[in-house]
Amino acid sequence: MDIVRRNNVTLIGNPQGPTVVLAHGFGCDQNMWRLTVPALVDDYRVVLFDYVGSGRSDLSSFSEDRYASLDGYAQDVVEVCEALDLRDAVFVGHSVSAMTGALAAAMAPERIGALVMVAPSPRYIDDDGYRGGFSAQDIDELLESLDSNYLGWSAAMAPVIMGNPERPELGEELKNSFCATDPDMARVFARTTFLSDSRDDLKRVSVPTLVLECTQDVIAPREVGAFVHQAIPGSTLVTLDATGHCPHMSAPDVTNEAIRSFLAGLR
Repeated sequence: MDIVRRNNVTLIGNPQGPTVVLAHGFGCDQNMWRLTVPALVDDYRVVLFDYVGSGRSDLSSFSEDRYASLDGYAQDVVEVCEALDLRDAVFVGHSVSAMTGALAAAMAPERIGALVMVAPSPRYIDDDGYRGGFSAQDIDELLESLDSNYLGWSAAMAPVIMGNPERPELGEELKNSFCATDPDMARVFARTTFLSDSRDDLKRVSVPTLVLECTQDVIAPREVGAFVHQAIPGSTLVTLDATGHCPHMSAPDVTNEAIRSFLAGLR
């Protein structure tokens, strides 16, 4: 299988610069990084891709068994890095991709040398001494609604996830991205995302890590950002002047500034 075709890999930017891999979250694709790419391409080689089941990936490569856990998505990341022979790349993961990046860095430490976690959450369901933002019943109802009417769920949830109700075009873009995803594949990815528990994986992260959180985010509240920061030794936590769960779309300037500042510190 041609990995580049399977994951619709795009390689742009400065071929002599350090490599930055941009990874999208649930229901999205690489196009969601279009406001970040211009801030990086002059100085960095930028890799974009779509997870199998998303965007313009090869849908025939989808396997429910493989993608029923985050390890399957992390293996995709490792295989893309291997196909491009990446070394010490900086992996920028949005939402669930932040945890995928942590797993991929453990699988192939020579490939990934640093992590940027944008609105990460290692566990969405509340637990004893841990606030993920949702009760188990909340997630059950969310997944049940997604199963019964995916398009309706997308229309209802996209504006909530995006936040910024005064800019409805942002929620509309996210809704359109959700609706463009195959419903059966989206159901698998949703379960993998919302039922995963990656808290123990954070303790094994040993590369420089930037954690970006928003001032208000219904999907990953501030307590989650603090937890991720405390769990990863030596990590840096930055609270962006942004609201919602997709700051790279709603507040690209401050998001890009934080990413570039972190990248500059690695050189």
